[in-house]
Amino acid sequence: MRRDRLKLLTILLAASLLALPGTALAHTGTGLPGGFASGFLHPLSGFDHLLAMVAVGLWGAFLGRPLVIALPVIFPTVMAFGAAIGMSNIILPHTEIGIALSVLVLGAAIAFGLKAPVWAASLIVAAFAICHGYAHGRELPSAADPIGYAVGFMIATGSLHLAGIGLGFINEVPRGRLITRSIGGGIALCGVWFLYAALAAA
Repeated sequence: MRRDRLKLLTILLAASLLALPGTALAHTGTGLPGGFASGFLHPLSGFDHLLAMVAVGLWGAFLGRPLVIALPVIFPTVMAFGAAIGMSNIILPHTEIGIALSVLVLGAAIAFGLKAPVWAASLIVAAFAICHGYAHGRELPSAADPIGYAVGFMIATGSLHLAGIGLGFINEVPRGRLITRSIGGGIALCGVWFLYAALAAA
C-alpha cells in the first residue's frame, strides 16, 4: 500500500512538472536576476533542459538497477563540473548543439529500448551533463545570488529526474514498456527540432 502511494505521488510530480509552460530553449543568455527561486524556475522554463532531465530519469527507470539510481546522481554531479567550466570563462564551443543532441539521443535510447551497459550509459549521461552545466554556468556569474541560484537549479534538476523515474512506473502496467518507448520517441522528435534550431543558429 505504501509503495502504491509512493508511485502515485511520483507520477503526480511527473505530470505537474511536464504541465509547466516553457520556452523552447532555456539558455538564452545572461542577466539572470539570481536567487533560489530564479534558479529553481530556470530549468523548468526551458523545454530542452526539462525534456533532457526527465529523459535521464526515464531511461534510468527503463534500465533498472543500478542505473535508475546512478544516472540521476551522475548527471547533476558532472553538471556542476560543467558549470564550473562555464563560470571560468573557458570556451566550450557548440554546447547548444550538445544540449539538443542530449534530448535526441536520450529520447532515442528510450524509444529503441537501448540496454546500454552501466559504463556506456554513465558516459553518455556525463557527456551531456557537461553541456547543460556549461550553458548554465555561463549565466551564473551575472546572477545577484549565484549560490542560491545554483542550489535552486540543482534541486529542480533532481525533481525532473524524479519525474522521469515516476513515468518509468508505467513499465509495470500492461503494455507499459510500449508506452514509455512511445514517450521516448516523442522526446527524440523534440530533440530533432532542437538540433535543427541549434544548427541554424550556429
